[in-house]
Amino acid sequence: MSRVLDLYAGSGALGIEAISRGAQWCDFVEQDRAACDAIRENLRLTGFESQAHVYHLQAGRALAKLTGPYTLVLADPPYEDNTALPLLESLTASCLAEEGRTVLLLEHSARHDPPANLGRLALVNSRRHGDSAISIYR
Repeated sequence: MSRVLDLYAGSGALGIEAISRGAQWCDFVEQDRAACDAIRENLRLTGFESQAHVYHLQAGRALAKLTGPYTLVLADPPYEDNTALPLLESLTASCLAEEGRTVLLLEHSARHDPPANLGRLALVNSRRHGDSAISIYR
């Protein structure tokens, strides 16, 4: 079963895209109430409500409430959030991620090089697109 975690979900576009491409389930974590309402509405409009759960929580608090493991973790934290990388390291060291199975996609500022490892996951690719970069860990 393909399970996705959309952490720092915003509008939920990344997680909804994952469901549309075959993921069976997606947990969305977002701390902004209006954004959570938007995710729920987007799930309703796409017909994916039964394949998802929206958590209105700060990302750090969500880790204790989530049940994994996830095959794909999508993380798009605010660029200035200094707690994001330590939180992702905690996530990858927990039962939410499986070594050799979980893929983590991190969007971050292109001004900063991604770490070589996030917990048990190693950087396998990184691409820059203007001010943003996407790094993939496995």
